[in-house]
Amino acid sequence: MKKKIIVRAPVLSRSGYGEHARFVLRALRSKEDLYDIYILNTTWGQTGWIYEDDEERRWFDQMIFKTSEYMQRQQNNHFDASIQVTIPNEWHKLAPINVGVTAGIETSKVSPQWIEKSFEVDKIVTISEHSKNIYLETSYEAKNEETGETIKNFRCKTPIEIVHYPVRNFEKADLDLDFETDFNFLTVAQWGPRKNLENTIQWFIEEFIDIPVGLVVKTFIVNNSIIDRHETEKRIKSMLNKYPQRKCKIYLLHGDMSDSEMMAIYNNSKIKALVSVAHGEGFGLPLFEAAYNGLPVVAPDWSGHLDFLYKPTKDKKGKIKKKAHFAKVDYDIGPIPKEVIWDGVLIKDSLWCYPKQGSYKMKLREVYKEHGRFKKQAKDLKNWVLKNFEEKEQYNKFTDIIDSVVRAPDEEVDFLFNQLLEQASG
Repeated sequence: MKKKIIVRAPVLSRSGYGEHARFVLRALRSKEDLYDIYILNTTWGQTGWIYEDDEERRWFDQMIFKTSEYMQRQQNNHFDASIQVTIPNEWHKLAPINVGVTAGIETSKVSPQWIEKSFEVDKIVTISEHSKNIYLETSYEAKNEETGETIKNFRCKTPIEIVHYPVRNFEKADLDLDFETDFNFLTVAQWGPRKNLENTIQWFIEEFIDIPVGLVVKTFIVNNSIIDRHETEKRIKSMLNKYPQRKCKIYLLHGDMSDSEMMAIYNNSKIKALVSVAHGEGFGLPLFEAAYNGLPVVAPDWSGHLDFLYKPTKDKKGKIKKKAHFAKVDYDIGPIPKEVIWDGVLIKDSLWCYPKQGSYKMKLREVYKEHGRFKKQAKDLKNWVLKNFEEKEQYNKFTDIIDSVVRAPDEEVDFLFNQLLEQASG
């Protein structure tokens, strides 16, 4: 009998958590014979929604409508399990079995609320070693309000598993992008404090002020509206006005772009590398997409993206060690700024990385001057990522986790019994 699973997530949001939600549903849908799927769609900030009118979007709409009808008909809505894709603050007991799916944290510590909420789910699924380790390593001294007992090592005890984003294949769109400069870097990020976009642009300009090199900036502030575009242009022009004699170019890409259009950008012959000086990443989807498209990456040597930018490599002694296959930017670790503190999420005594200006500029110059070396390294990384982050494999990893917590004990007995029968008949 199919297990009735409700997925509470920003399924239609054009955001990182939206993509995470769609990954979960694609994984479940790959085994529709096992799951009766329901969708409780949520918002994610003020981000826009996916607009493509394709088979998958129609299926999402159908499942959302089906859920709404079911919940209106039933006085007591019963689901065998819930999967909740969001920050842990928003996890709740929605079913007998609950799985929390989160991108985790980009800093050095999770909030006490995240640890409290971890006890409301039976399993946590996150996206990188960084996110898992930070969640498990954070501890506090707490007080049990019922007994008055002091807990000196209050930490998450819920099992945490890692499932990465998969490589996805798209036909490249035919984009009419004609850059004046032949050598261009690319950055893809929302304009916010964590992504450090101001320094990404300003330090680039300072490094290439006398050289005709370009930086393509794919960004937005809140959403992809016309108002947002005007505000984004205003910010960039304010920065460029400080350098009236510059020879380098800044190109703005703003607005909704399909996955096929993004693939076309990553593979544009004039786009030579992707750059990021973000303070931290749960995973870093644009960096991952650049990696599996064979684009060299410039980034800090810290946080979630290390899972796919380090490749197992045999050294001179024949030992397998993880080796960086990107241009590593040096950094310092320091407290997050007061203005980004987010109650219950980004806490005041947590740390993140501060990429060093000189190191970033040096890596930009190295990639520009020795592009062939970095391109060869990127091609090697691409081949490894394509093999080890394959779509079906990641779907199976996720559904195996769901099976392990959803399957009832009697079903496990039946499963083992059937296995024994198969072995006997074989």
